[in-house]
Amino acid sequence: MLFYSIKRILHLIPVSLAISILVFSMMHMIPGDPVVNMLGIEASRDAVEAERERLGLNLPLHQQYFRFIGNVLRGDLGTSIFSKDPVAREIWRRYPATFRLALGGTVFATVFGVIIGIICAVKRSTMIDSSLSVIALMAVSTPSFFLALLMIMLFTSKLGWFPSVGLRTPLHYVLPILTLGMQSVGQVARTTRSAMLDVLTEDYIRTSRSRGIPEVVVIYYHALKNAMIPVLTIIGLRFGGLLAGSTLVETVFAIPGIGRYLIDGVLKRDFPVVQGTVMVLALTFVLVNMIVDLLYAAVDPRIKYE
Repeated sequence: MLFYSIKRILHLIPVSLAISILVFSMMHMIPGDPVVNMLGIEASRDAVEAERERLGLNLPLHQQYFRFIGNVLRGDLGTSIFSKDPVAREIWRRYPATFRLALGGTVFATVFGVIIGIICAVKRSTMIDSSLSVIALMAVSTPSFFLALLMIMLFTSKLGWFPSVGLRTPLHYVLPILTLGMQSVGQVARTTRSAMLDVLTEDYIRTSRSRGIPEVVVIYYHALKNAMIPVLTIIGLRFGGLLAGSTLVETVFAIPGIGRYLIDGVLKRDFPVVQGTVMVLALTFVLVNMIVDLLYAAVDPRIKYE
């Protein structure tokens, strides 16, 4: 177990390196000049060149990349070209809001998705199964920004139950978390249903029922526990997806999170902002998936880490 954990941690090095190369390359392929965007098209050529030299953008690409990696290893993600603020400080200030939204959306999706999936599996080929499966499919298919607007119209404008701007109180978290978690509910539910259907046909489930073990124990202890591996996988993937995909929700609800910060950086071609933000999000995603891998053994003792 310890050796496996160390090996997975060491795998973060090549993964992070590949991500940094990909992000760095893609940013330099986007048309436009960030210095011109910052100074304006009226700026003189000398002023533009002087600013490019100050920022190191006149260096060859490989030198710019090694400079970027060297700064990252020292904990320096650079300075925003436009705001002149340290990127690491801005990410640290905005990251907690995005993390709480992603975590809340994941918990919401896990609780309701697993329950719906279990009900669909137990009530297979019934009206309940068909109805809940349609609802799950609709949840997966509904765009998050459209759902966010519907939430605001219903729960804020008409009913006045929840606020829709910022994250000042616990009530401010309700609509963004519901919006983020709704699509994941459908995915978790469908995965749980499929995994449970496979497990419920196993011999040990029929044996447990024939021994008179209560159905609740058979479903929630024997069947669900052995069906959790694919469910854990989808939960880990969805958490990473919600963390990186909260941009639209943060924009609609005016939340100063890391996703909104990333979009602003992309629009302005602010290299340090985009590179630093994507690196942090990617590392978080990889760490979450590593934790999920380590949880497999806790859920299923048959799994041994060699």
